[in-house]
Amino acid sequence: MDKNRNNENTDQQETRHAILDVREVPKIHQWLTLSLQHLFAMFGATVLVPFLVKLDPGVALVSSGLATLAYLLVTKGQIPAYLGSSFAFITPIISVKMLGGPEAAMVGSFLAGLVYGAVALIIKTSGLKWLMRIMPPVVVGPVIIVIGLGLANTAVKMAMNNPHTNEYSLSYFSVALFTLAVTIVCSMYLKGIFGIIPILIGIIAGYLFAFARGMVDLSKVKQASLIDAPDFMFPFVSYTPHFSWSIAFIMMPVATVTIAEHIGHQLVLSKVVGRNFLEKPGLHRSILGDGIGVMIGSFIGGPPVTTYGENIGVLAITRVFSVFVIGGAAVTAICFGFSGKVTALISSVPTPVMGGVSILLFGIIASSGLRMLIDNQIDFGNKRNLIISSVILVTGIGGAVLQFSETLQITGMALATMIGVFLNLVLPGREDDSELLNKMFGVSENDPAA
Repeated sequence: MDKNRNNENTDQQETRHAILDVREVPKIHQWLTLSLQHLFAMFGATVLVPFLVKLDPGVALVSSGLATLAYLLVTKGQIPAYLGSSFAFITPIISVKMLGGPEAAMVGSFLAGLVYGAVALIIKTSGLKWLMRIMPPVVVGPVIIVIGLGLANTAVKMAMNNPHTNEYSLSYFSVALFTLAVTIVCSMYLKGIFGIIPILIGIIAGYLFAFARGMVDLSKVKQASLIDAPDFMFPFVSYTPHFSWSIAFIMMPVATVTIAEHIGHQLVLSKVVGRNFLEKPGLHRSILGDGIGVMIGSFIGGPPVTTYGENIGVLAITRVFSVFVIGGAAVTAICFGFSGKVTALISSVPTPVMGGVSILLFGIIASSGLRMLIDNQIDFGNKRNLIISSVILVTGIGGAVLQFSETLQITGMALATMIGVFLNLVLPGREDDSELLNKMFGVSENDPAA
């Protein structure tokens, strides 16, 4: 009882330090400025994903905004979180597009959203133990490493090659290295709100450097209308969706990994704001809101979304926790998506600029998987852990394919995830679920989420 009272007092003290609490409405003259901070924090990463998978960046901005608004609605306006484009789905989307074009990618995104819904339902009824049974750190960590390193070749090619000839270009590579250098310096030395947006600053600096070297074509920006609808893809209007087991096996396993990351974000966010979001409004609502956001994107032609650590960083620095500020950022993103000038400007960013920031971003993703293994004290002197992680890394990064027919195959990251889950379940010496729960998420068996 005393422990609970102390926790409540701590939460109240942290909340009192908030400049704007979760349900407080900002003053009109502050609202736009505060919302723009969140928009800038997510902007660079969110537009990079459609750039890589060749989807409309305007649609990505609109789907990001709509997904965030839906998330706020599902979580009863109690969790100040912004949803941006997910990097985990880049390789699966590219693989699925090779099978059936962008339409197949939207079907796969919808199926991934259904996984979120199913997981939310099971967590609501059964807690988190079952998730630890199939996706412990020894599986999730290597899969996250695969997500980052699996994209390494893409990042390097974007940085080194002339996109028009697909041949090595020292001139283009110099732009990428300059962009990378600026991004690294900003990450290391900038403080406050500017320390949260090194990707955006790096892209802007790289863009200006590329412009000075004559690599930027602004003709489409000049021709574009100020207000123009992006290239939406509506099912049964723009295309007729078709289910495929190959699409399902490629996209759906990735959702389990992003859900594990989502839970980690909720724990950090709870600590920053001073409230237990896993208990109220509940982890099941948070995951459901994320899944609905993913499905909304699939209905209009946008990539899957996820909660953003950058925006949690903005909350920590500004102490502005208002969901109305987050909602304002979402509405602003939607408005940007309907600006032809903004979309054309994003499309005019040279490939080596994106390649430069991608080298750091994809490396950070891989490193976060390594950090998960370290934080959870995974012992690689244990043969079981060594075998699981080794098989996941080689099958995932190597691009292994399990092909049953021309229309049914399981590839790369999805196959690596499924093999990792299988090995974890069948190999002897599995760690206790309750210990894993506490170690990975800091949730004890007595907590409501467990």
